[in-house]
Amino acid sequence: MIKTRNIVNGAMCIALGVLLPQVFHLVGGAGPAFLPMHIPVLLAGFLVSPITGLYVGILTPILSHLITGMPPVAPIPMLPIMIFELSTYGFIAGILYNKLRMNIFISLAGSMLAGRITYGLIVYIMLTFFHVKMAGPIAAVIGAVNNGILGIVLQIAFIPVLVKLLEGELIHVRSNISPK
Repeated sequence: MIKTRNIVNGAMCIALGVLLPQVFHLVGGAGPAFLPMHIPVLLAGFLVSPITGLYVGILTPILSHLITGMPPVAPIPMLPIMIFELSTYGFIAGILYNKLRMNIFISLAGSMLAGRITYGLIVYIMLTFFHVKMAGPIAAVIGAVNNGILGIVLQIAFIPVLVKLLEGELIHVRSNISPK
């Protein structure tokens, strides 16, 4: 039952991760500023499990790319960068919050930091081994943070609230389910 629930919740997070960016792109390409794909991935890590957060972080940008072409693979290959960055977010959020039982704000900050470090490492690998033409890792991370500052603020403001609200709902729903 728990595995089925995790699969369903993970699938809902993937669907949200594909749909939310489209809503933001309707208002003038606001996706890079508000980082809407990050929110469902982080929620999967916090509310479901580290492994589900990892899978949601891998599958969401891939499915989004296949359906919408975003994130792009050229001229700057954001798809592989986002696969690694988002999977790190989901996995680390789940580890810190669910396994290590850290405070939600510390877990969120830790997962966001780990994701940005991963972003820089992937940029470094792309520059070093694949000779991709793009900014260096430090400049790329600084640029990503600068471009996404609104999204970062939204994540810090709303993800802890959403997690606590949804945890309360999940506990309420689970307590009303009779075991079979």
